[in-house]
Amino acid sequence: MAFTESMGVAASGEYLTFTLGAEEYGIDILKVQEIRGYDVVTKIANAPPFIKGVINLRGVIVPIVDLRIKFNLGSETYDQFTVVIILNIGKRVMGVVVDGVSDVIQLSSSILQPAPEFGSVLDTRYILGLGTVEERMIIVVDIERLMTGQEMALMDEAA
Repeated sequence: MAFTESMGVAASGEYLTFTLGAEEYGIDILKVQEIRGYDVVTKIANAPPFIKGVINLRGVIVPIVDLRIKFNLGSETYDQFTVVIILNIGKRVMGVVVDGVSDVIQLSSSILQPAPEFGSVLDTRYILGLGTVEERMIIVVDIERLMTGQEMALMDEAA
């Protein structure tokens, strides 16, 4: 996925869509390594609440972030639909907990609109754009920017 600086919106590409509450989000499919069911994590002392802990994935210690908590979307509930999306971002492997995975969709730049400006009330730095597919509104997230943000630097210490 290419970020078009002049437009402030994601370029055409394939996106993995997932749900958090009633909203549907999309991330660049090329950042996704695998999708796993939610399993028990090892908690890390003094980690922020959105960092659930770590798992051992075939010998690699992977930090797990709960996006519902990170996005302040209410209390998390884990059920049979809860999954962990394992991501490759830069040279790091990390996981994000989401309520469920929808599908992989093709989004063209013609249907992607820039995120509205909310000033300092709402941080939209991680939103590449919004797209409508049939009746579905997809919030396209810059998962790399989100996962490498300043507050996420705590993961390097925790993991």
